[in-house]
Amino acid sequence: MKIRVYYEDTDVGGVVYYANYLKFCERARSELFFQKDLSPHISDNEFFVVKEVEAKYIKPAKFADLLEVKTILIKKKSASIEMLQEIYKEDTLLFTANFKLAFLKDFKPSKIPQELFKVFE
Repeated sequence: MKIRVYYEDTDVGGVVYYANYLKFCERARSELFFQKDLSPHISDNEFFVVKEVEAKYIKPAKFADLLEVKTILIKKKSASIEMLQEIYKEDTLLFTANFKLAFLKDFKPSKIPQELFKVFE
């Protein structure tokens, strides 16, 4: 997914604010669902939540940069998935994060419906 850095994404120095990299990744994960004509909000009582994240900030993105967020499925289990997301400017890696997402039903861990795995392939 491509994302343009807007002024609102930056700090006073014109560099992307650290938390916005996580927002960019969240948007890219949501886009995976939209591309399959689904919603990341499965229903009022079924949805994914971020359980863990490990982030590495490698180089800064700046105002007006065009970025690409790449998402790779690392592991799928019955009630969780692990994925790697990387943010690039052209061929330069700027940010990387490993996410563990848990699937909840009625706010409790639950088995991921098989048809949802196709979203991440």
